[in-house]
Amino acid sequence: MNDLLKLIGEYGLVPAIALDDADTAVPVAKALVAGGLPVAEITFRTSCATECIRRIAKEVPEIILGAGTVLTVDQAKEAVDCGAKYIVAPGFNPKVVKWCIDNNIPVMPGVSGTAEIEAALEMGLTAVKFFPAEQMGGIASLKAFAGPYTQMKFLPTGGVSEKNIADYLALPNVLACGGSFVIDKAAIKEGNYAKITELTKTAVKAILGYQIAHVGIYTKDDAQTESVKAFLSMTFDLPQTKGFVGTEFEVMTPYLAEKGHVAIATNSTERGVRYMTDKGIKFNPDGMKYNDKGKLNAAYLDIDLNGFTLHLLQKKF
Repeated sequence: MNDLLKLIGEYGLVPAIALDDADTAVPVAKALVAGGLPVAEITFRTSCATECIRRIAKEVPEIILGAGTVLTVDQAKEAVDCGAKYIVAPGFNPKVVKWCIDNNIPVMPGVSGTAEIEAALEMGLTAVKFFPAEQMGGIASLKAFAGPYTQMKFLPTGGVSEKNIADYLALPNVLACGGSFVIDKAAIKEGNYAKITELTKTAVKAILGYQIAHVGIYTKDDAQTESVKAFLSMTFDLPQTKGFVGTEFEVMTPYLAEKGHVAIATNSTERGVRYMTDKGIKFNPDGMKYNDKGKLNAAYLDIDLNGFTLHLLQKKF
């Protein structure tokens, strides 16, 4: 898959933005970045779309900027000339797709059924927009597509919100979700860009779904391990398993810290790493643990909190 599309997948959300005034484009883009989500899709639903793309590309270069609702080759050319790095379309237009492929522009055309998915595969695509997602069966349809189309990733758009985005992103064939729910038009009209930032932060929290999973307690030897496990089991009436007491405590000899660790469960370890890395947080390369399918299951932060460290842990769905 194209590296840019892979990066979009690590963020998990592509805000679709239709703006009526080009003067609002840069503040909206900066509000998304401030909320932790440097991704935007400016849609060709208004006459100022190209000017919005041009201004964002120039003044907010850190954002992963694309063009949406692209219906013609001319629109695709215009968008790319203005600075768009990828193209999203509501339907499958072979001419638009071919132009993008010929010019090495990542493109996600819209599909709603199997015939369009197969047409996309025939043209060598590995990611498409699933639109309108909720009206076309939503999660149930995506689960059905997963069987025959194992190589295809989807960008479900239409009916996705902060309430169901985590459910969509839990599907292994979903690259990311598209949606406009972080774009409050009334707030933009009022110049209240802080509202966009807060909505973005809320969406990011829904994407990541952080929760404390367990506490790791480090011991000096096997005898102390068994003693600590026995105490915790008796005190809290919890069963003992290999390494754990219930699901709340992991008791073990030291690993990448002196005293212990706190495991933070997340909807996606890969996305957690991406968002934390953007904040300047580093990870210990010795603490990156993968499952038998090559997916990142745990990631230890390269940090010492008074003898403790933290690690992300993939939730089970």
